[in-house]
Amino acid sequence: MIKRLNYLFVTCLGIGSIRFAPGTITSLITTVFLYSLFHIINLSNSTISIILLVVFIYSFYAVSEYIKFNENKDPKEVVIDEFIGQSIPIYLYEISHGTVKDSREAVLFYLYIFVLFRYFDIKKPFPINFFDKNFKNSFGVIIDDVVAGLYVVLTLIIFMIIKSKFL
Repeated sequence: MIKRLNYLFVTCLGIGSIRFAPGTITSLITTVFLYSLFHIINLSNSTISIILLVVFIYSFYAVSEYIKFNENKDPKEVVIDEFIGQSIPIYLYEISHGTVKDSREAVLFYLYIFVLFRYFDIKKPFPINFFDKNFKNSFGVIIDDVVAGLYVVLTLIIFMIIKSKFL
């Protein structure tokens, strides 16, 4: 029972078992899921923060248990890391400036965040590639996506600074 629940957790309810682009599909579903929480259900930022924090903390244990007896230490079906990495820039976007976001503006930023996250997660620029290659454990599986999410945040901040100064 616990093993099955753990499988469902690390594969985001089985999404990771999809043959074609499970990471991209998980990132897209995460984007839609978070948009729903923030803009349709209107959950509070603190409630969403608690949910994301619990997922983040538990994922280290869950991934570790899942890959313990697996020869591949970063299997494609483990996509909870995409959920976490995609969530970081979306959550930070939503809490930025403490203002209410227009739904149309949010859709555009969510799209930018989705595309940028997938770019950084696939291309793996330094130090993402360092974590991916050198840590063959739950830390490595998760942290490379965390760094990809932080790259998205940095890219959007640079874009906003350039836009405010020159456009």
